Amino acid sequence: MRHHPTLRTATALLPLFLACPLAAQDPLLTSWIINPGGQTGYAGIATNVESVYHTATDVYVSSTCIPGYDIGPWTANPNLPANQDFTFKITRNPVENTGNPVNTPLGHIGVWRNGVSIFNARDGMSYNNQGVWNRDALVWEGISFDDCLGHAAGNGEYHHHVSPNCLYFHLNDEVHSDLIGYAFDGFPIYGAHAFANTDGTGGITRMRSSYQLRTITDRSTLPNGTVLPVNQHGPAIDGQYPLGAFIEDYAFVSGSGDLDVHNGRFCITPDHPGGTYAYFVTLNEQYLPAYPYVLGPAYHGTVQAGNTGPQSGHNTIPGNAVLYDPLSTGMASRALDQLELYPVPTSGLLWIQSNDTPVRQVDVLDALGRSVLRTNHTETMVSMDLHALPVGSYQARITTADGRVQVRPFVRN
Repeated sequence: MRHHPTLRTATALLPLFLACPLAAQDPLLTSWIINPGGQTGYAGIATNVESVYHTATDVYVSSTCIPGYDIGPWTANPNLPANQDFTFKITRNPVENTGNPVNTPLGHIGVWRNGVSIFNARDGMSYNNQGVWNRDALVWEGISFDDCLGHAAGNGEYHHHVSPNCLYFHLNDEVHSDLIGYAFDGFPIYGAHAFANTDGTGGITRMRSSYQLRTITDRSTLPNGTVLPVNQHGPAIDGQYPLGAFIEDYAFVSGSGDLDVHNGRFCITPDHPGGTYAYFVTLNEQYLPAYPYVLGPAYHGTVQAGNTGPQSGHNTIPGNAVLYDPLSTGMASRALDQLELYPVPTSGLLWIQSNDTPVRQVDVLDALGRSVLRTNHTETMVSMDLHALPVGSYQARITTADGRVQVRPFVRN
């Protein structure tokens, strides 16, 4: 497993629920990081998801667009994050769009599980303002990204164009990545690692984009082969405008990667053992963002009204919607008492015992929700050396081999 040199890019706050077997849950309800009340972050604004309501057909996710982990500072960006008071509507029955492709627009195109906005690969500017050669946000705005690879738009909307590295442990190549968000067509978005084969076999591998830099010497044609008039040619490929500076410098090459033109595939995931279409964040071999970063230029599915376009993201929650309460929804956890932690408090050595299923992974999270230690196992009895951790309160997020997740608090004294 690859280890990251900093704490800030590890898993952030955990979902405030104890999970039963994944197949028995609706991940569109259970995947959100819900603020239990009173937790604030940047500028004293409430963090993460404020509430999740659901009907038979839709889920309504309300958030401030401020994550629970530290964000900022931002270089060469005068914009500062502000409370967006969003309510996004996500269908519970996503379907493939078999008509004309729906391009991902500027602004939010989906939402991460902590209520923060997802933007597409473009920065909203184009060469000579013609809308032909559109600038890649990572290239042109990357200097203004904070350590979590996010920044604020002009309206104060904090967002990510690329992998939200503080939201999940993006370097872990030993387990299937977490479900980290939803596109506005209702299909889930996962981190960078998945089962090698779409049927859930073949071990874990990094999902590779099928978009490749074109082998062009000038910018006189588009990726689909269209020959442009001279007045629509792009700039020369040089130090100021290197290959990759514009979205049109890339072309989709079927079979060159693991993912389709939308940056997704139909496959089995831990949350969808029967299979689902899913998008994947894409990273290169150096674990840096790889185009198209999250979604491709167009959605795979049908997009509902209300989430995209000017003044969007403020849907009205219908009167018949039910509040999702992760602690009292009746989604009871199986065998919650079959995990034991001792001694608690601990002076440095913590034992975790499972009385039925082996422990697969343990994350130790500090009081800010940061992952300060992660270990992988295949045993029912696990010991963890915590002597290097400062005295304080922690939580152990324990994942068993059958996909159950339990969260147990403990104190290091």
